[in-house]
Amino acid sequence: MLALNSSHMTIFSKIIAGEIPSYKIYEDELVFAFLDINPNRLGHTLIVPKQEIAYFIDLSDELFAHITKVAKLISTAIEKSTDCKRVGLVVHGMGVPDHFHVHLIPMIEPGDLDSHKAHTEPEEKMIETQQAIITNLN
Repeated sequence: MLALNSSHMTIFSKIIAGEIPSYKIYEDELVFAFLDINPNRLGHTLIVPKQEIAYFIDLSDELFAHITKVAKLISTAIEKSTDCKRVGLVVHGMGVPDHFHVHLIPMIEPGDLDSHKAHTEPEEKMIETQQAIITNLN
């Protein structure tokens, strides 16, 4: 895991380290993916590099390519697990500005990418969606 002092870790590093619970979707040596707890639509997933890097232009080409590969894999599973027409990929860097992350948002219409649509979902729906996406990753 990360060898950072907990008081200096971003919220995402605390999630990766298990200090904050999450609905984990995917993990490998470079990235961690989990459901957004305030999704635009159910299935909204975040992909975060394990290394704290603030801006996408500071990612190595290899890490950026890996995140894109994982995003495609997870997006396919989201499409199979939800009633969306497609999955939008958003990078805006404002929610947690010190830790780069990608949003994968199930879409029925373009407005589904609007961050003002963020809301909470009951825990049972989050767990059901998490399990469906994980099942469809395999």
